[in-house]
Amino acid sequence: MCPLKTNDLHRIFHELDKNGDGLLSTVELNWLLESIGVHFSLEELESSVGKSCLSFDEFSLFYDSITKQSDDPSNKAVLADDEEGRNKEECDLFEAFKVFDSNGDGFISCEELQSLLSKLGLWDEKTGKDCRSMLCRYDTNLDGVVDFEEFKKMMLRTSL
Repeated sequence: MCPLKTNDLHRIFHELDKNGDGLLSTVELNWLLESIGVHFSLEELESSVGKSCLSFDEFSLFYDSITKQSDDPSNKAVLADDEEGRNKEECDLFEAFKVFDSNGDGFISCEELQSLLSKLGLWDEKTGKDCRSMLCRYDTNLDGVVDFEEFKKMMLRTSL
């Protein structure tokens, strides 16, 4: 598993905290777990977490415990080959994302995209498209930048 930076965890925490109370309820946390294919009843989740809501620090500890479990050699032996392939693919995508995210803030801005395209010789100001329109196509939450999940969807998009 690719470890996330603290600013990434903060962003995820705030996205999950739908009611904005600064706490992640088991309902909000369960939504995340179900979206990645982990299914618990709310009672099971609350029992395993030990409380009904998590502060950011508690969420960070929860994330660390999951990361450490996946780094444990005895757990790695249980992983299927296709899951390991997906993890490597995600790590590779994250490395590519960091190339675009030149300031390391966890987002690809219009300016960062234009700068990289210029360095690669793929940007001509006279004939080039506006980077905003390029990013807009994949900016699903409409915040004006592309985050890692949006980047991943863009890179893994297949033509039908």
